[in-house]
Amino acid sequence: MAAVEFIKDLCTPALIIDLDKMTRNAEGMLERFHKLGVQLRPHMKTHKTLECAEIMTGGSRRCIVVSTLAEVSFYADNGYDDILYAYPLPFDKVERCAELSERLSLFHVVVDNRLALQELKKRPLKQGKVWKVWMKLDCDNGRAGVPHCDPAALQLALEIWDTSGVELMGIYAHCGNTYACQGEEQIKAVAQETTTIVLQFMEKLKAAGIQGVKSSIGSTPSCSHPVPDMAMLSEVHPGNYIFYDVQQSLIGSCTLEDVAVRVLTRVIGHYPHRNQLLVDCGWTALSHDGGGRLPTGYAIIEGHPELKLLSMTQEHGRVEPISGKLDFKQFPLGSLLKLIPYHACATAMMHPVYFVHSKGKIVDTWKPTRGWQVTVRNLP
Repeated sequence: MAAVEFIKDLCTPALIIDLDKMTRNAEGMLERFHKLGVQLRPHMKTHKTLECAEIMTGGSRRCIVVSTLAEVSFYADNGYDDILYAYPLPFDKVERCAELSERLSLFHVVVDNRLALQELKKRPLKQGKVWKVWMKLDCDNGRAGVPHCDPAALQLALEIWDTSGVELMGIYAHCGNTYACQGEEQIKAVAQETTTIVLQFMEKLKAAGIQGVKSSIGSTPSCSHPVPDMAMLSEVHPGNYIFYDVQQSLIGSCTLEDVAVRVLTRVIGHYPHRNQLLVDCGWTALSHDGGGRLPTGYAIIEGHPELKLLSMTQEHGRVEPISGKLDFKQFPLGSLLKLIPYHACATAMMHPVYFVHSKGKIVDTWKPTRGWQVTVRNLP
């Protein structure tokens, strides 16, 4: 139980999580894909906590996605298994990945090139284990992965399939291009396109003699509004939905009411000569993500659509009215403001502890893992 009982008594800046909203978000996603008959493999990168993971996995502590080795070690040390390290295999981390593969029942890595596969071949696993490998397919997102239209994609899949000591687990695609959408119709169009590309690639695999591998796509927008054909996939891997954020509300993934995270800040200065308030939330508590492009600047100030978070330095934020004169009496020194972040993942990364509340009362504190790599502890 947290030492502070109510939100209003927290030292600021502070990241606060609405437990009821967050739980609804998690349960909604679980139910959505249970009805479709598709395995949900939730991504941990947004929150990086044990408590959120427990809720997102429905208590199973199985079948999760992470983006850093620090996360892998954190979850493995706390009883989680079937962990997919969804990052193009870094060559400097092959040994750590090997130790995790030997330690866990299921530890998966991702490759999108032949050189990465060669690195795995150089480090055969002990105890009769084999590398569990997913091939990353770029379905026009333009980040990692082999382009789906490139003949090299099928060639790489065949090479993984034929390599001794390696098992091709599945095809993994991130439809991050949904982040350029506006509204449910556009989201569904991209989700359909990505799903179709992946399913067509799975047919190519079958025609080439590759059987029994899984298919997985994911992004919070696409999984918030799945298309019927997604029922033919094996898995999906969204992550941000646990908190949602302003960006997701603008895309059309959710409503602003679904956003479970806020940054609590206090007014620490009045500056009538420039028509501004100063608050104790700088970019170290919120991040600069979003670039201040919102009509309200870098965040939405809950309950005050007339205000704009104009700019931030490391520990300070400048707030001014969108138009007109500021009523300073409405915002006395020490008064609280709640900022709804543009991007919850970037904001959460700024905080070493989350204050979890239900209806304004603090019910718990959660501590996320941080950093990128941790030395793997071998089990006794």
